[in-house]
Amino acid sequence: MSIIDNRKAFHDYFIEERFEAGLVLEGWEAKAIRAGRAQIKEAYIILRGAEIFVIGMHISALPTASTHINPDPTRTRKLLLHAEEIDSLIGKVERAGFTIVPLDLHYTKGRIKLEIGLAKGKKLYDKRESEKQRDWDREKQRLVREKVR
Repeated sequence: MSIIDNRKAFHDYFIEERFEAGLVLEGWEAKAIRAGRAQIKEAYIILRGAEIFVIGMHISALPTASTHINPDPTRTRKLLLHAEEIDSLIGKVERAGFTIVPLDLHYTKGRIKLEIGLAKGKKLYDKRESEKQRDWDREKQRLVREKVR
């Protein structure tokens, strides 16, 4: 079940591979995500050593959050992946010019997961081409609906 999609990532990048990563969250963050108060549009993923972190993911604290904690909405959060997946990502990012982008925040078996994608940036003409294709698909659907009537 999806919580948040990052549609901007699909507009700006070609997604080559997808991975599902766990997140290291604090209690107030998990509650806020379940309440739908998260944003991943401006987030990006970096590699530090052999670890992967998401930066810029905004989670707004609930007004009922405990008073003894000081919530930081944009703190850096660690992602949890298998070692071989991390090694694969590191190799492709450093060697082949790929980047890693967050695609989707969702639930899997009651746990909050972040789907990340190994992506290659689109050029401006690629973006225009995908926009034309989307418009044409929409127009085809409209024509088919009219013909059925």
